[in-house]
Amino acid sequence: MRSLIDIQELSVKEIDEMMDVADDIIANPKKYENACRGKKIATLFFEPSTRTRLSFEAAMYELGGNVLGFSEAQSSSASKGESVADTAKVVSCYADIIAMRHPKEGAPLVASMNATVPVINAGDGGHNHPTQTLADLLTIRREKGRVNNLTIGFCGDLKFGRTVHSLISALSRYTGIKVVLISPNELKLPGYIKSDVMDKNGMAYTETTDLMEVLPELDILYMTRVQGERFFSEEEYLRLRDSYILTPEKMACAKSDLAVLHPLPRVNEIAVGVDADPRACYFKQVLNGKYMRMALILKLLEVTV
Repeated sequence: MRSLIDIQELSVKEIDEMMDVADDIIANPKKYENACRGKKIATLFFEPSTRTRLSFEAAMYELGGNVLGFSEAQSSSASKGESVADTAKVVSCYADIIAMRHPKEGAPLVASMNATVPVINAGDGGHNHPTQTLADLLTIRREKGRVNNLTIGFCGDLKFGRTVHSLISALSRYTGIKVVLISPNELKLPGYIKSDVMDKNGMAYTETTDLMEVLPELDILYMTRVQGERFFSEEEYLRLRDSYILTPEKMACAKSDLAVLHPLPRVNEIAVGVDADPRACYFKQVLNGKYMRMALILKLLEVTV
């Protein structure tokens, strides 16, 4: 039995194979419609989620399986003080696989150590979000035809953004990746990710506070929300926030084959006018997330089609 808590637990070969399965699901959906018949996924979401929870549920339904679970901690026995370990043991009696989101970093790991079925980390605090990373990688490959030899800009909140941390960790094992880190000084990428992941793997990167300076050189732009609650001064927040709003005018300076990604939800960091640009890939990214979660469920349940 195997779980997925951190993206590093999957080899590059395994990720590439899962992307191949996702491509096959996209091309041949009927082939997979009964793959998980009789199987159940439990979605244990201790904090709010729209895309991730519904994506897991849609993935299991489209594989012919069933879904049970809850969408907030108040509707679970956690509100009575039950531990994550006990919850995992109990839910293992009802489901074949568990997807867990939790505000505490490490909670899905604790669940995986106590469950008797596979556990998927659907996001834990500011730590990790491996299935979003799988969605990101499939989107990059489907848009660019490869995951190697790309210049990727990460823009916005790089300090607290778990999606950014997970994706950089995954990309560090591919070749020819150059990363451009675009953020206010207050929200720079944590030093441990630079030293433990990027430097350790010989990953090329530069840092800047100016999106327009680097936009023309990017193959991928990964936007994130600049979070007002991280600043001491609202005036400073408004000044910085506005410098990272992607508009159709700014897109005019980018490559004709740029791919714009965003883990969503978007607030105002990408103008709605950008949505009509064929380079806007964030809604495709949502759909790709469902297909990669289908591929992951098949892998962890050891189902072959």
